[in-house]
Amino acid sequence: MKVNKINALRLMLSLLLIASFASCSKKSSTNNTSRATGWNDPKGKSNKASGKKQIAGPGLVFVEGGTFTMGKVEDDVMHDWNNTPTQQHVQSFYMDETEVTNFMYIEYLDWLKQVFPPTEENYKNIYEGASPDTLVWRNRLGYNETMTNNYLRHPSYAEYPVVGVNWIQANEFSKWRTQRVNEALLEKNGYLKKNAKTLDVTAESNFDSETYLNSPTLAYGGNEDIVLKGRKGARKAPRAGKDGKVVEPKNIYAQRSSGILLPEYRLPTEAEWEYAAAADVGQREYNIYKGQKKYPWSGSYTRSGTRQSKGDQLANFKQGNGDYGGIAGWSDDGADITQVVKFYPPNDFGLYDMAGNVAEWVADVYRPIIDNEANDFNYFRGNQYTKNKIGQDGKIQVVTKDNIKYDTLSNGRIVARAFPGTIAQVPVDDKETYLRQNFDKSDNVNYRDGDRQSSKYFKFESSDSEDTKSKDEKTMYNAPKHNVSTDSLGKMVRKYDKTNKRTTLINDNVRVYKGGSWRDRAYWLDPAQRRYFPQDMATDYIGFRCAMSRVGAKSDKRKSARN
Repeated sequence: MKVNKINALRLMLSLLLIASFASCSKKSSTNNTSRATGWNDPKGKSNKASGKKQIAGPGLVFVEGGTFTMGKVEDDVMHDWNNTPTQQHVQSFYMDETEVTNFMYIEYLDWLKQVFPPTEENYKNIYEGASPDTLVWRNRLGYNETMTNNYLRHPSYAEYPVVGVNWIQANEFSKWRTQRVNEALLEKNGYLKKNAKTLDVTAESNFDSETYLNSPTLAYGGNEDIVLKGRKGARKAPRAGKDGKVVEPKNIYAQRSSGILLPEYRLPTEAEWEYAAAADVGQREYNIYKGQKKYPWSGSYTRSGTRQSKGDQLANFKQGNGDYGGIAGWSDDGADITQVVKFYPPNDFGLYDMAGNVAEWVADVYRPIIDNEANDFNYFRGNQYTKNKIGQDGKIQVVTKDNIKYDTLSNGRIVARAFPGTIAQVPVDDKETYLRQNFDKSDNVNYRDGDRQSSKYFKFESSDSEDTKSKDEKTMYNAPKHNVSTDSLGKMVRKYDKTNKRTTLINDNVRVYKGGSWRDRAYWLDPAQRRYFPQDMATDYIGFRCAMSRVGAKSDKRKSARN
């Protein structure tokens, strides 16, 4: 009897071992077998990046996308035909927890000064073009020289939101931030030499994400001591095969499919910003929202109703004429100008200062209406599609110190738009647009609003050879056109448009900004309110924060119906 029990036990153990081996074999087969062809990888490798989830970049908070009513303001005392409510859907994305601070922006300026020394002729305009305009604090009848001299660089203001930055500068900062974050990720994963980003970087030898992905040997000026072949540079030298030929290994650099590099940092679209600021997720009940929010927080008042902070203002704004901060000894909102970030409670997405402190640039070109008939998914006006410039040798063209692209803005300021090490861009052409239904040209800013065909003066039987001047006079948005040029001596000549025939300030170079600021009344704290400002001008009340698109699933967590 005892022998039978022992034999039975042995049989059970044998069956368990067989089952485990079968399970391992099945798992291995699943990992190495293509679901498309049924082929097995003879090297036994699998795509380790398959199903890899995106990580949040530094400073970012996850915002789960959804449906909301864009442009639905609680009060519309202006009656300016500016907030037509439309139903929109926004995909999940990431957004900066706080506004970009002085300290964060100074990191950018210090990097530019190190890599592109202003003392060198080729780079003298890069640092100056990126520097905030500190003179925005000056006022004809106000003494604000303390902020003019100290706000950007004094350590007391380090964690205050940066101001004096125009839309173009904010956009260029976002591009720079993308490169530095991805550079650090590649270094962490062993594809770049350690500390090269600080010790070895120069104007001729620096990192750009798209350059690395398209042609890794051009990153860091093609320095193989920095751009490593294989993870941690441990790739073995290729050996000759039986036929005596040496086959170079493939995929020795990180690729997009590696799942290491993050999408670009950028300015949020207007729809994204408004959705994130409203944070209607806090009002959700099953598949509807309970009521309409007037501010980023619940309730119809600017003061807190919670027991611990009852009566405290929930944002930094102007309470009334001559009341920016309240009475000495006890303040209405704790600030007279801007305030340190994270001073006020966050909204339901965990985002700070989505009302008050500073208003914020968003990516969109301004138009009075949102055209939801054309699109109600990830709405954005401002698409200008480009592609990599390919040289006669069939290779991508990388910007060098000799062909840096500078733009002279309407106010005469010179700003660099393409740094050495980046890939030169050109507009898409007929090869990309031919017989497409979704877009037919590179510049789509004026689509269905503001182009000649949108104007009541447009004649469909007219030819494109009409006089250019008559076209300009009959456009929908007849905004001033200031001109900056250079004379024969190299001196800048500024020509101000003095005509009295202009009918609007709206053109293709004005951008939307959202949210109230320390200068604004509570009316502007409503997330749906929208205003516009020239993209090349700066103020003491407009700052910005960055966003990043979400790749992959809408949410990290599986949702189930509430009972």
